[in-house]
Amino acid sequence: MVDTQRIFVYDTTLRDGSQGEGISFSVEDKLNLARKLDELGVDYIEGGWPGSNPKDEEFFTRALTQLNLKHAKLTAFGSTRKANVLAENDGNLRLLMQSKTPVVTLFGKTWDLHVTHALNTTLEENLAMIGDSVSFFKQAGRELIYDAEHFFDGFKANPEYALATLAEAAKAGADWIVLCDTNGGLITFDVPEIMTRVREVTDPLNVRLGVHVHNDGDLACANTLFAVRAGARQVQGTINGFGERCGNVNLVSVLANLELKLGYRCLPEGHLTRLTEISHLVSEVANLPHNNQMPFVGRSAFAHKGGVHVSAVMKDRRTYEHIVPELVGNRQRVLVSELGGQSNVLHKAYQLGLEMRKGDSEVREVIDQIKQLENQGFSFENAEASFELIMWRTQADYTMPFALRDMLVLAERRGAPDGQLISEATVKLDVNGEILHTAAEGNGPVDALDHALRKALLPVYPQLGNIRLKDYKVRVLNDEGTGSRIRVTISSSDGVNTWHTVGSSTNVIEASYLALADSLEYALVHDRYKQVDGVANPALEIVV
Repeated sequence: MVDTQRIFVYDTTLRDGSQGEGISFSVEDKLNLARKLDELGVDYIEGGWPGSNPKDEEFFTRALTQLNLKHAKLTAFGSTRKANVLAENDGNLRLLMQSKTPVVTLFGKTWDLHVTHALNTTLEENLAMIGDSVSFFKQAGRELIYDAEHFFDGFKANPEYALATLAEAAKAGADWIVLCDTNGGLITFDVPEIMTRVREVTDPLNVRLGVHVHNDGDLACANTLFAVRAGARQVQGTINGFGERCGNVNLVSVLANLELKLGYRCLPEGHLTRLTEISHLVSEVANLPHNNQMPFVGRSAFAHKGGVHVSAVMKDRRTYEHIVPELVGNRQRVLVSELGGQSNVLHKAYQLGLEMRKGDSEVREVIDQIKQLENQGFSFENAEASFELIMWRTQADYTMPFALRDMLVLAERRGAPDGQLISEATVKLDVNGEILHTAAEGNGPVDALDHALRKALLPVYPQLGNIRLKDYKVRVLNDEGTGSRIRVTISSSDGVNTWHTVGSSTNVIEASYLALADSLEYALVHDRYKQVDGVANPALEIVV
C-alpha cells in the first residue's frame, strides 16, 4: 500500500547548489557534506555530473568507496543522448553508466522551443532521445529519475508535446518523473491545474512524480508545497536555496513546512532538529555568511526586539512564534536596544540567572545605559556578550577582572618611503589591584593592541590562551569623512563557543579596544553565571 504522506527528499546542493555565484566546493567539501546530508536523512544525494570535470569524476570514485551511506542513495546526473546517436555510443551516457551509482538522474527537453532552437533537432527525435536514454539505464538495472527540464514553461507553450515527453519517459521505465521549473517563473496559482493534467497522463502509467523548482519569482517554496499537495512525492532542492541565478528552492523551508505544517513525513523521526546545524554548516563550507533572516534556521528567525513582543512571548511564546524553534534546532533570542523595555531586560536576566524584578533600579540602569550607548553608535543586537557584561556589571558582587589605566598605540614607517611599517601598542592595566605595564608589536595597530593586552593578562589568566579572533568588522556610521563615528564588532571563540562584542567611537583604535576588552572580559567571567540555554522560562514552553 502506498504511503501518501511519505515525501522523498532529493538534495542537489553538491551539483545545482554549487552552480550558485561565488560557490565552489572542493572534493573534500562534497564528501563531508554528503556525510552530513546522509545523517540528516535525505533519500537522494546528487553528487554531480560524471565526466563534466575532473572534480566530479574524483568525487564519484571516492564516494562509492569511502562514504558508506546509511540512508541516502548516491545519484549521478546527466542529459539524455545526443540527437541521432545510439544510446550505447553516447559518451555522456557511458560515463554515467561507469559511475556505478545506484541511481541516475537524466534531464531531457520538454519545451519545444528548446528542442528546435537549443538542440536543433525535431520534436520526434527528442522523444526518441528520452525513451532510448531511459531504457538504456533501466535495462542495466539502475533506478532512473527523469527530470523534465523546463516542464512548466513547455506546458504553457505546447501542453500536448510537454505531456508526450513525460509519457515517453514513463513508458521507457522511469521510476520517477520530476517536473522542473527551470527558469523559476512559475506562478503558484497555476500549479494545481497543471498537476491535474499531468496526473491524467502519468497515473495510468504507474510512475511517481517529483518537483524541482527554482526561485526566480521568489515563489519556489510555495510552488513546491502546492505541487506536493497536488500529488508530487519527491521534492528536489538545495540547502539554503543555493543555486544558479536566484537559487533553487530552499529544502530547509520546504522540509519544515511539510513536516510541521502539513503533516507529511520527510526525514527520519527526530531529524528535523538538525536543520539549523546543516544550514549553518553548508554556509560555512561554501564560505558565505549565513542569512540571519532565513526562515526557521536563521539567527533572527525567533528573535524578538519590540518590548510588546517580548512581554507577550514571556507569557506564551505562541503569541509571536509560529513554531517552537527547538523543533528545527534553533532557539529563541531576545534583542535589547532603545526600542526594548523592561520585558527585554528581564527576559535576558532570567537567561543569565540574575535576580532582577520589574521596577528594580538595576533594570532601569541597564535600559538607560543601552539607550545612551546606542545613541553613541553601539549596537547590541549582534553583540550579546557586550550586553551581558552590561547586565553583570550592575550586580553588587561583580568584580571586573581588569581595567585599563593607560594606552598608547603607534604606527611608524622606518626607512621611508619604502621601509617597513611597524605598529606598537603599550597598555597599563589594573589587574586585581596590581598595575601591569606591557608593550607589543603587531601586524597593524589593532593586532598590536591585542598582543599587548594578552601579554599583560596571560600570566594571570592563562585560559585566555585559547581565545581566538574569528571576525573583525568596521562600519562607518555617519558621513563626516575620516572623522566619522565608527562601530567595531568582533567575533571570538574558545574553540567551542563563539561570542560577539562591540565598541564605538570616532577613533577606530578606541572602538577596537572596547570590543577587544569586552571579548576578553566575557571569556573570563561568563562561567560565573547560570545560563538557561537561550530559551524562555521552561514553565512557559509549549508542548507539541
